[in-house]
Amino acid sequence: MRRDGQDRRGERSGVTERIIPERTIELLQELTESLGVPGFEDPVRETMQRHLRPYAEVSTDNLGSVIAVRQGSSARPRVLVAGHLDEIGFLVSSITDEGFIRFQTLGGWWEQVMQAQRVVVMGKDGPVPGVIGSKPPHILSPDDRKKVVERKEMFIDIGAASRAEVEALGIRPGDPVVPYGPFTRLAGGRRAMAKAFDDRVGCALAVEVLRRVAESGHPNTLIAAGTVQEEVGLRGAATVVEAAEPDVAFALEVCIAGDTPGVRVEDAQAKLGKGPAITLYDASMVPHRRLRDFVIEVAEREGIPYQFDVMPGGGTDAGRFHIWRRGVPSLVIGVPSRYIHTGSSIIDLGDFEAAAQLVTAVVRALDEQALARIRG
Repeated sequence: MRRDGQDRRGERSGVTERIIPERTIELLQELTESLGVPGFEDPVRETMQRHLRPYAEVSTDNLGSVIAVRQGSSARPRVLVAGHLDEIGFLVSSITDEGFIRFQTLGGWWEQVMQAQRVVVMGKDGPVPGVIGSKPPHILSPDDRKKVVERKEMFIDIGAASRAEVEALGIRPGDPVVPYGPFTRLAGGRRAMAKAFDDRVGCALAVEVLRRVAESGHPNTLIAAGTVQEEVGLRGAATVVEAAEPDVAFALEVCIAGDTPGVRVEDAQAKLGKGPAITLYDASMVPHRRLRDFVIEVAEREGIPYQFDVMPGGGTDAGRFHIWRRGVPSLVIGVPSRYIHTGSSIIDLGDFEAAAQLVTAVVRALDEQALARIRG
């Protein structure tokens, strides 16, 4: 389908005007405001489990990923839809005598967006607010002002005056640090800003799809999952796919929105308000062609707008899903997001609702006959 055709179809359907249920917005807010950097996903895992339990049998694997299984009218095919629980963050590496915290990054950070970022240090006695500090520009040389400040020159300031004060607050090396970015409605409510849309969007989609097919029925077994440690190497995906044993798998994600000043369409095609994006290529996977075509057929039959995305510089959990055992037809479906891998990103809520409708329709259509056609 030509790209200009996609855009017209998106405009006709008014994706930004699609009504997103209030309960879904509350779910997005609860998930994004939950804490959970790689290896420390407990708070967000508990949130997702609570929302999954009314509709499925819920368990965790030994790494901490969430796996919810619901059988429909048939045991097969087994369809996996998964977002990843973890968000990019930091880890306390040491505490200085003066009460400053040195840190290690967890996941892919760009130094330019780290300075002055508000954070929450998760100590054993509870959360402690702070900010990432560095030398002020007033005392830098003209040449140094032009350079990107490296992470090793940064520190976290929680307002303490000594190592003893930091330790008295229950903070010690190895504790996780999470960006602070509350869920905020924008543009009259149709868009939202928050931390961790990457990938609480995918987790919320997995919950929404499970809830919707539970209410309407489905001809398969649906496994809705939240994986751990995606941002540090797709680690939870490797154990989840082993537990789920899927016939078909979908990584539910964000994708890069290329509709901001200075971004060329060749570098990022997706735009806010034009619907979910189907990934045609990323560094971890070339998607299954017949599964891709099946999803496009469902979208066009249901009148759901969609876009295409190419991401040569990154990968997703589908990179692990598709090479399990003899291979699993897999695809990435993403919600466009501005400013991913920062403390505040932006999505269009209409895109989220369109993604939920698309994945739900795909799951409802995935019976044994459809699987045979996909497998060829």
